[in-house]
Amino acid sequence: MTSWISKAWPVAVPVVAAIVLVLTFGRHDLPTAVVVLVAVVLAGTVLAAVHHAEVVAHRVGEPFGSLVLAVAVTIIEVALIIALSSSGGAKAETLARDTVFSAVMITMNGLVGLAILIGTIRHHTVRFNQEGASAATMTVAALAVLTLVLPTFTTGTDNASFTGAQLVFVAIASLALYGLFVFTQTVAHRDFFLPVVSGPGPSSTRRPSAADDDAHAATPTGRQTLASLGLLLLALVAVVGLAKVESPAIEAGVAAVGFPPSFVGVVIALLILLPEGIAASKAAARNRVQTSLNLAMGSAMASIGLTIPSIAVASLFMPGTLLLGLGSAQIVLLALTVVAAVLTVLPGRATRLQGGVHLVVFAAFIVLSIAP
Repeated sequence: MTSWISKAWPVAVPVVAAIVLVLTFGRHDLPTAVVVLVAVVLAGTVLAAVHHAEVVAHRVGEPFGSLVLAVAVTIIEVALIIALSSSGGAKAETLARDTVFSAVMITMNGLVGLAILIGTIRHHTVRFNQEGASAATMTVAALAVLTLVLPTFTTGTDNASFTGAQLVFVAIASLALYGLFVFTQTVAHRDFFLPVVSGPGPSSTRRPSAADDDAHAATPTGRQTLASLGLLLLALVAVVGLAKVESPAIEAGVAAVGFPPSFVGVVIALLILLPEGIAASKAAARNRVQTSLNLAMGSAMASIGLTIPSIAVASLFMPGTLLLGLGSAQIVLLALTVVAAVLTVLPGRATRLQGGVHLVVFAAFIVLSIAP
């Protein structure tokens, strides 16, 4: 009986979530009981998404498994931004910037810090591949500065936006950098992004053995993998949609406690990135911090490298101006994040201190989002 339930719930929950989404999407008069039900279904859907992502990752191996989840979440994130921005208005002008910046701070500080802290609590010191982590950090830093910092200081416009020519260049550059990184991660230097575990020999060169890769678990068949991939996409769509359904209740809760309306975007970003957060934490608990870094930094990279070009194209057909430039406090937080990330990945190993620093920076982001 228990075995049947464990196999059935990951299939049933995304389907139920899709049905609930169809019945509730676009309604603003949902009773309290329905709002609570949607929240429960949303939580279950997140867990189902993590399950199916792990099935796909087990089949394709690292780093492809991390890439699948990061890209899937980002594509749906783009669709959500475009849908919310289509109505225009002042909020729509900064929605892409706020969403991307929140994603970067959540992944580069929240997920990285949590993964390191979990790993070091269980294994004292965690090790990862310096080459891969450094390459990811450098790419995220370049993308973030080009897309989120540069428009604050350009003089082609009188606000924190790019001119048409500048936006085209940044969109092409973002796609090129992301494409080059994916090629490096999956083809040219795939070994840079494989998990590193403690053991005899240099930590930077030792790769997991068959036992380390959980070889005792049966590899999913092609049919099972395709089914999980489809259910993963369905679950992610449901997570984004149900988060949108819950947004009025979230807005009411944020207003009730006196937080600024912009904090709603942070809450929704946290919900959307929750599947990756759970997957990264579980990987860290198994002493695979490299997989956690692949998930976190890959998500930050995809959020910039795919979102900005997509929004740049969409902005041609949407009202208003696309404001991408960060404010001074946000730029300081981003600079601190980049410095902390560089110093974390350079040694190829980390302790609780590094995890704590990232989590403190993440806490500062949350506090400044509540009290700008």
